[in-house]
Amino acid sequence: MPITEILSRNALLYGAEVSLVEINPELQEKHEVSWREYELIETNPAASFRREMTWRDFDDQANRFANLLLHRGIKRGDKVAILLMNCLEWLPIYFGVLKTGAIAVPLNFRYTGEEIKYCLELAEAAALVFGPEFTDRVEPVRALLPRVGLYFFVGGNEPAFAQNYAHAAEICPSQAPQIRITDEDDAAIYFSSGTTGFPKAILHNHRSLVSSCRTEQNHHGQTREDNFLCIPPLYHTGAKMHWFGSFLAGSRAVLLRGVKPKWILKAVSEEKATIVWLLVPWAQDILDAIESGEVKLDEYNLDQWRLMHIGAQPVPPSLIHRWQKYFPHHLYDTNYGLSESIGPGCVHLGLENIHKVGAIGKPGFNWEARIIGEGGREVPQGSVGELAVKGPGVMKCYYNDPEATAAVLKDGWLFTGDMARMDEDGFIYLVDRKKDVIICGGENLYPVQIEDFLHGHDAIKDVAVIGLPDHRLGEIAAAIIELKPDRECTEAEILAFCASLPRYKRPRRIIFDAVPRNPTGKIEKPKLREKYCPGSLVAVQIEN
Repeated sequence: MPITEILSRNALLYGAEVSLVEINPELQEKHEVSWREYELIETNPAASFRREMTWRDFDDQANRFANLLLHRGIKRGDKVAILLMNCLEWLPIYFGVLKTGAIAVPLNFRYTGEEIKYCLELAEAAALVFGPEFTDRVEPVRALLPRVGLYFFVGGNEPAFAQNYAHAAEICPSQAPQIRITDEDDAAIYFSSGTTGFPKAILHNHRSLVSSCRTEQNHHGQTREDNFLCIPPLYHTGAKMHWFGSFLAGSRAVLLRGVKPKWILKAVSEEKATIVWLLVPWAQDILDAIESGEVKLDEYNLDQWRLMHIGAQPVPPSLIHRWQKYFPHHLYDTNYGLSESIGPGCVHLGLENIHKVGAIGKPGFNWEARIIGEGGREVPQGSVGELAVKGPGVMKCYYNDPEATAAVLKDGWLFTGDMARMDEDGFIYLVDRKKDVIICGGENLYPVQIEDFLHGHDAIKDVAVIGLPDHRLGEIAAAIIELKPDRECTEAEILAFCASLPRYKRPRRIIFDAVPRNPTGKIEKPKLREKYCPGSLVAVQIEN
């Protein structure tokens, strides 16, 4: 079953019910009105802080855009790129592309003009849908993209080279185009996070997308009564594939444009959200805001919030212990996945396994996992090796890159590049990225282990451990530490805190600075390595 059939089914069964809500709390604060005062929407749609869409409207808009694309010459196998901030139009546009038999190509909203050009060329895109935030980045590279023949603009005051999406689509038929789509048809190209250079183009088919719907619903039990609060960017598999469980259940979702703790809690309260997927920094910010008194939980209606799950990066156990202190009734899950494995769920902790906090869990629904050593064989229990996964959501390939594909896909197994170990109960623990392992005096140091330890210090908001060159030891561990607001801490205090670590695991340089993360919450360690090259490092050096 192609994933487009799920949308058609929802429109048939639940047509008049709300499918999606978009909330822009920044606009709400600007206008100082309640989210329930709809007069603002009626008088000035461009300034709407809350918009909603039924399942029938969702399907109709997808069909209209599909018919528009077909009328403009888009055909099966063509690529249509999407460069938008989260908005109510995002998902109907995505599904409209799929209904033509074409391939949707979501783009990271942080891409520079050069990165946009690179990704459009790599994906061989024939069309681009973009919003007003990106005109200044798209226009300068447009002349260098002869293959891109169509530009659709979502918003008012479109540039001269683009067609207005809403005006062009509204005159097209709302009936589904008669295009036969199968499970094996290519559906979407997602780009890797690009934290190590220009991203790779990851190709998935419809079977892969549908498998993600089933895995997510199996793990978290979404029903028609649930309401999923979606905060991460929709271009990334982590947000969309968690929403896929709600999509399969036919339940509503809320797209929140903002990550401030009070905005998240207000959205949960006002919209009666039951499921929230967070990144580590956002969960950290909520806890910090509670503990500082910036937000007061008794001002919000949160009783219906049943599940907080988290992923996209290693999760410090100390964070979850803090979370349970303030939200003891919450179900909790950690989800592990890659864009190459259609996002989250190939490994997950499981709602019943909170006693194993710190592990990423066991293979997810319909997935297998192994930990492989250098010789290509599984390592003994407790030993560290590379995590490999196998299941229905493994990518088809890196588009137009057979060499990179062959390096990670072997006999149906996806080699993740993540180093891991398995305990006596079969639970998998991430140790680190293969490329991030620090070899210090012949000893392997795994930064995630040191980071987890440092997260236990109550003054530390975030931490990243990187390897820096050392004349004698080859590499040493440097800890970049971001303190909580209004907290102070000295190098000596950090070193004293680390005294309980084995000596070889203790960071040898302590640096107080902000920890950069990308939109999916991953630490941008290449930026830190570039910044703190040996010749310019200002830090405390610990004697060997």
